Amino acid sequence: MIRNTLFVTGLLGLSLLAGCPAPESANNSAEAPKHAAKAETPEYFLLRPEVEKQYGYTHAVRIGNDIKISGAVSMDDKGNPTAVGDLEQQMKNAYSDLEKVLKHYGCTFDDVVAENVYTTDMAGFMKVSGYRNSIYKKQFPTGTWVEVKGLALPEFMIEIELEAHKAGD
Repeated sequence: MIRNTLFVTGLLGLSLLAGCPAPESANNSAEAPKHAAKAETPEYFLLRPEVEKQYGYTHAVRIGNDIKISGAVSMDDKGNPTAVGDLEQQMKNAYSDLEKVLKHYGCTFDDVVAENVYTTDMAGFMKVSGYRNSIYKKQFPTGTWVEVKGLALPEFMIEIELEAHKAGD
């Protein structure tokens, strides 16, 4: 019975793999594939260079038309938490920083395709999440909302990260 199960599982795996294209290195053709993507140089953006250097992260990076933005929290330019104890204001402050990053790349919230929210108080976030209607005016992005035990500093109640796609230039 186990041998039959393994055989069937193996056949299923092979049939699934058969539908996947071969990796680029397996292409024996002397000609480059027509759909090959050109190499893109990452464009990094530091919103608060000293803070980001201190904590060891870059706020955003653009590769081609895709932009990944690190989680934004409610902090001042020196990295100190702001709006301590006020989840709604922390959320608004995070969106304000995210807007600055999007603008740097010539984008708006309309270009956001994924949003992940991490909060230490999901019930509180649900009460103020309607604010997002003023941020996303055309379409909500995909995303995930997760309640966490804690964020980088104990005063942070919410962190929001984004992915955006800028239409071709």
